[in-house]
Amino acid sequence: MKLLPVSLGCDKNLVDSEHMLALLCSAGYELCDDENEADVILVNTCCFIHDAKQESINTILEMARLKDKKLKALIVCGCLADRYREEIFSEIPEVDAVVGSLEWEGIVKVIDSCLDLHNPESDETRTSLRGRIVTTPGHFEYLKIAEGCNKHCSYCIIPKLRGRYRSVPMDELLAEAGLLAGRGVKELILVAQETTLYGIDLYGKKALPELLCKLSEISGIEWIRVMYAYPEEITDELIDVMSTNRKICHYLDMPIQSGSDSVLRRMGRLTDQTRIRDTVKKLRDRIPDICIRTTLISGFPGESQEDHEETYRFVNEMEFDRLGVFAYSREEGTAAYDFRPQVDEKTASKRQAELYELQQAVSYELSQGLIGKTIQVIVDGYLPEDDVYVARSYRDAPDVDGMVFVYSDRELVTGDMVNVLVTDAREYDLEGKLTDESA
Repeated sequence: MKLLPVSLGCDKNLVDSEHMLALLCSAGYELCDDENEADVILVNTCCFIHDAKQESINTILEMARLKDKKLKALIVCGCLADRYREEIFSEIPEVDAVVGSLEWEGIVKVIDSCLDLHNPESDETRTSLRGRIVTTPGHFEYLKIAEGCNKHCSYCIIPKLRGRYRSVPMDELLAEAGLLAGRGVKELILVAQETTLYGIDLYGKKALPELLCKLSEISGIEWIRVMYAYPEEITDELIDVMSTNRKICHYLDMPIQSGSDSVLRRMGRLTDQTRIRDTVKKLRDRIPDICIRTTLISGFPGESQEDHEETYRFVNEMEFDRLGVFAYSREEGTAAYDFRPQVDEKTASKRQAELYELQQAVSYELSQGLIGKTIQVIVDGYLPEDDVYVARSYRDAPDVDGMVFVYSDRELVTGDMVNVLVTDAREYDLEGKLTDESA
């Protein structure tokens, strides 16, 4: 049976998809990339915000049309399945099964049942669920270190969908990372709803620093990148490990969501301007070349013009290296859904644009400061029409940050780690040429 996987949403969802594919391939299913050839289509959905929800629905409807052709089974997984199980069945009858985000271990049995097959593999009790079918380019991969969340931010539905915070045992993560390294992965990107609390449930302490040290001992892994670190949970021990271990990228994704204390309180965030400012200062004092990425929400319910201006001034002061801004999405089932007053979409979008315009100026100035410096990059690919390689520095996470365009007389291969002299810079991207040191 040929199976087409479609994974939508965040990198954490992608990890779940890759685990499901490993189970399905071990049960004899054959992966394909042509929807017209697929016997089974598996759509792993996202519904964190309205746009993600709409993308998931549109994708399911698009695939449902194939039931008139070869397609025998359409399976919907992930967050949308958690949130709208009954609605999916009633509104899209072409869907054969709905599998929640915490039910993926049983995916083989579900699909076999839809196809009226009996597969001995689906009856076995598996002792390990950490197998992966890598769908990224192969030189970098995401490692999901925990599931769920104990925080109850008023805008977020995730705790209701994914449950309480549950760390993946460290020995499982190390085994998984070892397998990935053996397949050529050089960059591990640690993800979770919140990485900084890793281990608190299993070991009674924040064990992220210990995990980082052990991962860095794996041969073949050269970069380890930390995403989704809450500012109030960043410890001195974590900063020490990041500052002294050469494999830990001097990069931290630290979502703050707002620069206004009153908005942060309504969001249910456990921090404020002063603590964020202190954390950033400590990071920059201890790791002078650290790249800090953050995200903001514009137009949160009750956000006044004064609140927005306070956030604007805070962003201007902090000069974050990377910044994303999302216009608030009103989601059913969250506390903020009923907050008043709701900020209209036009105002939220205007504030989003103003913050992005400010960040462009900050990013341009920071990028200009890299001209003339030599940086290490990892090669992601090649653009033959421009005769240039596309790469990333430690300052750039895949898909969300900038790129480094590398000109080289020598042929490079995806996954190569080389040194580049920066010759030009824009707001988010750099240009450079291969140095003799890379020979």
